[in-house]
Amino acid sequence: MTMDSTVSSRLYEHALRIIPGGVNSPVRACRSVGRDPLFIRRAKGSKIYDADGREYLDFVGSWGPMVLGHADDRVVAAIKDAAGNGTSFGAPTELEVNMAQTIVDAVPSVEMVRMVNSGTEATMSAIRLARGYTGRDLVVKFDGCYHGHADGLLVKAGSGLATFGIPGSPGVPEDVCKNTLSLPYNNPEAFETCMQQTGERIAAVIVEPVAANMGVVPPVDGFLETLRRKTHEMGALLIFDEVITGFRIGLGGAQEYFGIRPDLTCLGKIIGGGLPVGAFGGREEIMRRMAPEGDIYQAGTLSGNPLAMAAGLATLNALMETGAYEALERNSARFWNGMKECVKEAGIPAVVNSMGSMGTLFFTGDPVTDFAGATRCDAERFAHYYSLMLDRGVYLAPSAFEAAFISMVHSEADLESALDAVRDSLERLS
Repeated sequence: MTMDSTVSSRLYEHALRIIPGGVNSPVRACRSVGRDPLFIRRAKGSKIYDADGREYLDFVGSWGPMVLGHADDRVVAAIKDAAGNGTSFGAPTELEVNMAQTIVDAVPSVEMVRMVNSGTEATMSAIRLARGYTGRDLVVKFDGCYHGHADGLLVKAGSGLATFGIPGSPGVPEDVCKNTLSLPYNNPEAFETCMQQTGERIAAVIVEPVAANMGVVPPVDGFLETLRRKTHEMGALLIFDEVITGFRIGLGGAQEYFGIRPDLTCLGKIIGGGLPVGAFGGREEIMRRMAPEGDIYQAGTLSGNPLAMAAGLATLNALMETGAYEALERNSARFWNGMKECVKEAGIPAVVNSMGSMGTLFFTGDPVTDFAGATRCDAERFAHYYSLMLDRGVYLAPSAFEAAFISMVHSEADLESALDAVRDSLERLS
């Protein structure tokens, strides 16, 4: 990577001297696509603007939360109102009670919920609760599913790790990893075998019901149903990590879409309206084991932060408006179908996976149904595609293992413009 004279590159050069890798989350460094990262100055609606003032059509959406688009007037007003009353109290507020009620009303399996500060905190806390509730230690996850950077969940965790070719991480004790079993995603037979062999020792099975950290990979028929049936039979808890899918593919998330109720659910991203947030919830009898009512400890100074609650409630209230999801679904379906046509016209080996308003273009001629399939994609071709799209003013995640997100403010003209960029870029790759 070579530095140029842009403001972004000068900021990056400065950041490299004082921040590890110059970024505060690894994939932002853009190393896998051979570019300097763009430093963002502002965003509005479907557009994002870098430090040099250049405009891009944004399909990252802060990695998922910006379903209403950037700087939505309702969300901004809610944050301003909340901030005027104080930014943090370390005490209960009406806002967090309202948020909890909104989640309980919307998400089918959640009878009680606790707010935390990130998706990582949510999954980490849900795993601890599951272990305490069952009295067991083993946890099953699936290859390519990312559940945050807690020690025991970094095994074959997809996304950022896959981008850098890292299978796990130094600093994670072997004694911690031995309690995590990672199985192939979308392989019910492998899961059944695992449960037959070790089911009585498994505390929880955690899964992204629609994988979105190896790129978007929907579940095959029978996969989630098998997880639900076998965990119930063996006395293990089923945890849906809906940090991405929660309020993204519908108010009730993937569990409502597929008609499957997990024991615990992890949420984040959209429920904070773009501010740091997380939550975990589930059956009342399980959740009541949490301190101070129960004996399983979890705490957080900024949990239920009033700014995040206000932003999240404004977002969720907007999503509850009649026809909101139907319009998002229609626009998204047209876009993903248009992208498939672009691939066909270009005649290159690529497939488009999508679920609602999120999707991924994989540079491979084979269907992608699991992590192994995702990692066989042509990363070099993706890097070239990323640069071509960026040069045409379309902002994508700088990794072949991430989702693109469509918001409710991506207009028909926006999506047509993006498809023109896709068509032109793919033609140049063919």
